[in-house]
Amino acid sequence: MWTPILLLLAGAYAGAQLLRPLPTPHLVAAESTRTVDGRFSVPWPTQGQGAVRVSGSGDIGTFGEQKPVPTASVAKVMTAYVILKSHPLRKNDPGPDITVDAKTVADGNSENESRIQGLTAGTKFSQQDMLKMLMIPSGNNIARLLARWDTGADSEAAFVEKMNAAARDLGMKNTTYTDPSGLDAGTVSTATDLLKLAEAVMKDEVFRAIVAMPSAPIKGLDEPLLNNNELLSVQSLSVRGIKTGSSTPAGGALMWAAYKSVGDETTLILGTLMQQRVDGPDPNAKRSLALVQANSRKIIEAVRTALASTPLVRKGDTVGYVDDGLGGRTPLVAAKDLNVIGVPGQQVKLTLTAGAAPLPHKAKAGTELGTLTAGDGEGAKTVPVAVQKALPEPTRPPPTPPPTGTHRAAPPPRARAPGPSQADALNSTRPPGAELTAGDSSGSRSGAVRRRGRRPPA
Repeated sequence: MWTPILLLLAGAYAGAQLLRPLPTPHLVAAESTRTVDGRFSVPWPTQGQGAVRVSGSGDIGTFGEQKPVPTASVAKVMTAYVILKSHPLRKNDPGPDITVDAKTVADGNSENESRIQGLTAGTKFSQQDMLKMLMIPSGNNIARLLARWDTGADSEAAFVEKMNAAARDLGMKNTTYTDPSGLDAGTVSTATDLLKLAEAVMKDEVFRAIVAMPSAPIKGLDEPLLNNNELLSVQSLSVRGIKTGSSTPAGGALMWAAYKSVGDETTLILGTLMQQRVDGPDPNAKRSLALVQANSRKIIEAVRTALASTPLVRKGDTVGYVDDGLGGRTPLVAAKDLNVIGVPGQQVKLTLTAGAAPLPHKAKAGTELGTLTAGDGEGAKTVPVAVQKALPEPTRPPPTPPPTGTHRAAPPPRARAPGPSQADALNSTRPPGAELTAGDSSGSRSGAVRRRGRRPPA
């Protein structure tokens, strides 16, 4: 009786498997990075730490142990970044007026630190002019004034917390800010962390315009502002910022931005160099500041010379697969050549992304299903990807019968062992010499009885 039920269950299970929706196909990348052909070595100095990155194609390299060290005035880049995030400006927009307070005037008379002198309490300057005083001559007293103005507090503590929050948002895991100017040695970062900030802040057009200025006149100041970054004046380098820093704890530090035209594109190169020190006496690290600029110049020149547009992926290269979820894979190939702007030996990140439409279960050869991206951020390059051959309709494997569990079919009736016949059983109760006749199969007494060896009487 169990066999029909099991057959019915197996049929229902197989039918359910056939009616179940097909798995959703997905893309699988063949590789996560690819290296530009050739070799290139960055001319790093013998001490400190550094990092260089090409916007779009990614990191070129790092140097030294990436441990947190004092940043000096490079911290002001974060101060400007937070101010512009909270109070954004357009390129030619002066922004709101900011009033100079008595504390800013007093800080302007402080020795052994960078500051804007000759200010008068109650004088007003536009936000854009304040940012110029912050970034071009590196005014510590202006950094503190902007911090108090932004939060409306009497101290800079609340603003410093905003700086640290911004650092966390940018993924600057080894960075801590303790003041808005960088004068405090507790404000520390790494070269790789500062590159993240550089890439983010250089997206702001107001910031870019300010840090590219070798000098700037400010209405209300007796003298024009002068930039400490001497590389801005070297035409062959195309340096357009960003910020110098120098102090006894930090030595010389520089966050820089340079450009190079490659074909019809202008590529941004970003770099940081920290902990550059000279031997011997160095009051306020002025000689170390000159050293970090000289060492940065060598790096910029080498990178700009090596930077070029180069093929990273060729048309027809296998860059991934369409996985149908049932064990089948169809190759994906680049539909065009993919060129990147980078240097020889640079490792470029690859990202395979499906298109906006859901991936099909079936497609003709050459059907474009997504994109391959080389690099990340602004300037990253993309190319469409297509199936190398026809994408076949997935074939389901035969359904597996359902488990039978603990139920068993009933065993057939067991045959009885042969025993004596009814006649034999009855004969066993008859007197000796008597037996039933053949017609007495019922065992009734109507049957004739006869003695063995005797004849009945006449």
